[in-house]
Formats: sequence, C-alpha cells, structure tokens
Amino acid sequence: MNRQTTSQLLMVRPVRFAFNEQTAANNAFQQRATDDEAALRTQQEAIREFDAYVRLLREAGVGIDVVQDVPEPPTPDSIFPNNCFSTHDEEGGRTLVLYPMFAPNRRLEREKLLPRLNEMPFQRIIDLTHYEQQGLYLEGTGSLVLDREHRIAYACRSPRTSERVLADWARQLDYTYLLFDCCDEADIPIYHTNVVMNVGRRQAVVCLESIRDASQREAVEQSLRESGKEVVGISLAQMHHFAGNMLEVRNTAGQPLLIMSQAAHQSLAPEQLRLLERETRILAPHLSAIETAGGGSARCMLAEIY
Repeated sequence: MNRQTTSQLLMVRPVRFAFNEQTAANNAFQQRATDDEAALRTQQEAIREFDAYVRLLREAGVGIDVVQDVPEPPTPDSIFPNNCFSTHDEEGGRTLVLYPMFAPNRRLEREKLLPRLNEMPFQRIIDLTHYEQQGLYLEGTGSLVLDREHRIAYACRSPRTSERVLADWARQLDYTYLLFDCCDEADIPIYHTNVVMNVGRRQAVVCLESIRDASQREAVEQSLRESGKEVVGISLAQMHHFAGNMLEVRNTAGQPLLIMSQAAHQSLAPEQLRLLERETRILAPHLSAIETAGGGSARCMLAEIY
C-alpha cells in the first residue's frame, strides 16, 4: 500500500489537439498559433510527438494503456488525462477519484474516459464533479502533487485549485495537505502545482522561488525534508521550461525512471542532473509542439494507474 510510483500509465492519443481558448485565461504557458496553417502543423506534430513518447516509455519497460480520442465532441486538451481522474491503492481496495474541471470542454474528456475506467475493478469511487455547479475546481494530479507514501498532498492555490474541494478530497482519502501560493516573475499565479514541483520516492524537485511567502516556502521545504526527500531546487526560468513537470515511475523490472521533456532536461544544470541521475534513469521525450500550444508537458500527459 501507499507506493509512491507505479509501472502502469494511461495516455490519450489526441485527434484534435489545439490551443484551448477555455483554459488560456489562467494558463500563461500556452501560446496561440499564428494562423490556421500553423495550427494544423501543430496538431500533426503533436501526434508525432505523442507516438514517439509512447514508444520511448514502452521500450523502457513501462506499461502504457493508450486511449484513442475521437473527434466529437472536440476536446483539445484530451492529451492531458491526469487532470480528470486519479487512482489509489488503498487498504480497502482500489479507489478512483473523479475531479471537477475548470473548462467546460475539459469536462467532456472525463466523459470520454469513463468507459475505459469502468473496465477497471475499483472498489470505491469518489466523485467530486458536483463542485463544478458551484464554480469550485480541483484538477487531479495537476492541482495535487502527492507524496503517496506519507499521505501528503501539495497544492498551489489557483482558479483551478479550490481549498474547499481540496479539504474534502483530503478528508475522504485520509491525507494531510499543504496549500500555498505560487507566482511567476510577472506575479501571475501558476495554474497547476505539477508545473512547480514533483515528488518522487527519495527526491523532490521544486521551484521554491515561485513561493513568494517566506512562511509558506519554509513550510513546503520543511515538509519535504521531514518526509525524507532530498530537495532539488529549480529556478523560475527552469520552471518555464517545464523542469518542475516531471514524474517518477517504475518499469516492470522495478527500475526507477524519471520522466521529463527534452526542454526540461536541457534547462537543467549538470549538477542538478547528476543529483537526479543518482536515484533514477531519466527519459526525456521531445514535446515542443505539445508544450507550446497546450501549456503542459511530460507529466501532464501521464495518468498513473494504481
């Protein structure tokens, strides 16, 4: 129980990947295509990047369940399935959590995935989607970065991360949580916690610079260290290259793997890479088109199956 990493992931192969107007209001990482032709090229390149990413993971021995998206209804962000559900291996059996999503067209992703999720044997389902009616959201393991072993959830406050929903989630899953505020250089709130930080078995990568409040910053760092994590700090500039958007997994042989994009990998200093490679083998797919238009990266594309 409470394993920090898994060797089984779910990914969604896109069919209409594009800049999402409904999420752009609070995702400063997205960039709009210059014209329709550029948008089409982005869509085609995103599919190529996705397929190469899946091959890389499978060759490394990670179990990948690929769900093919369908054109209707349009879901431009379906490539990021970790926001609408999470799974947990609990004492009472496997648990599925369904999350309230900020953008109406992202709620459709959840409906598309339900048939596949219903094929899995879950003993418990926690459905938080009713909070959408109150304008309150919690977007899965985008909003939540989990220390599953110590049952701690890290979350940065944003329009997509409500403390009320977070408290309900923590109560039902018997977690404690740390809620804090993160901003970029322009004082724009960071839209998802998993852009800021990652927690693995023995290490945590975190952009402490983005936590402006000193007491909040100290609380996050102290919690990570007290739970036995080596803290690897990254800068705001590295965060903008998605260096916080990582996920540690296992392959079927039990080898620890750390997944990040090429952009993230190239932004890291040799000393940072040396620290990370001491504990894991790094996999770094090329995801430029997906990062640019979608505003998400390697971790966002992976939904963990426990």
